[in-house]
Amino acid sequence: MAQTAAPATGAPAITPISSKAIAPWAVFFGVVMLILLYFVGAEQGATSVISGAGVHEWVHDGRHLLGFPCH
Repeated sequence: MAQTAAPATGAPAITPISSKAIAPWAVFFGVVMLILLYFVGAEQGATSVISGAGVHEWVHDGRHLLGFPCH
């Protein structure tokens, strides 16, 4: 039997990742980003999930950085 050698390019073979493998991670990070956006942008007042001003104080600078008014 003759053996065939792989070309010696020095670079590893890159296999494409299927969209089925990426989809669950994309959905997970999308949901995490939406939750983060809610807490940074809207967690105060009438839509508050957590009472008090603790969340507001933790994300206060992030609100200003992203352009959300909070005063």
